[in-house]
Amino acid sequence: MKPIGKVLCATGIIAGLLAFFWKDAFNPESLSGARVLLTGASAGIGEQMAYHYAKFGAEIVLTARREAVLQKVVEKCLTLGAKKIFYIPADMSSPSEPEKVVQFAVQKLGGLDYLVLNHIGVTHFQMWAGDVEYTRWLMQVNFFSYVALATAALPTLEKNKGSLVVVSSLTGKIPTPFTTSYSATKFALDGFFSSLRHELIMQNRNVSVTLCILGLIDTDTALENTRCVFGGGCRSLGGIVSAGTCLFLKACKKCTTVFKMVCASVRMCKKTNGKSASAWVHHGGCACTP
Repeated sequence: MKPIGKVLCATGIIAGLLAFFWKDAFNPESLSGARVLLTGASAGIGEQMAYHYAKFGAEIVLTARREAVLQKVVEKCLTLGAKKIFYIPADMSSPSEPEKVVQFAVQKLGGLDYLVLNHIGVTHFQMWAGDVEYTRWLMQVNFFSYVALATAALPTLEKNKGSLVVVSSLTGKIPTPFTTSYSATKFALDGFFSSLRHELIMQNRNVSVTLCILGLIDTDTALENTRCVFGGGCRSLGGIVSAGTCLFLKACKKCTTVFKMVCASVRMCKKTNGKSASAWVHHGGCACTP
């Protein structure tokens, strides 16, 4: 066996042992009345996370571009048990929208305990064709709006010892073909928010930062993109519901980094305080049809 194979094998064994012995407690009562602002909440992982917060009695503000779809998510959240819920349509390609959204949430909820950044701009898997304007637009939606939202929310999050949750991608860790512009936005997220976490710790500012690293999840966009690139798409993408559940639980525990990867052999979660870690093996992989 090659050295890298031995390392991966050993990592998998260690991950499995940690998963078996690790008891990662989750306190549902911590979310009762928690004030949450969640972006990209009209579909996919954002929608699933909204339902989880609602089930545990959180007070929620949802935002996305499509108002009609947001209204349906709000209605379901109410049936699931949300104590309060509001929504505000917003287009994050506009530089003025992020601050307005945070102001709306703080006004409606009286402050924030969680800011969950999950929205993305429309992305297509394709070779780089030199479209600089599209890349600028995508950077605004996928990166600059995240920075603006976090900056506007930091004072209230710090006051309430809150949590900042950033949903990112494996393409922000490992360069991959067909994702040049998208990957650039995700690398930017990783660099900014990982550095911000260190700065907050250095300043003794009590705000946790959780960076969620996703593999390929079976959202409508991902399925369409893989069909365009690979012809038949992928047979074993990660499920939206399971991904939403994983990120929700780990974010509530104030983890530093959450890995939810379909094409990797190991998932990991490292605690913010750096004193404990858990990891577990993912059974399966990514298989593309010809």
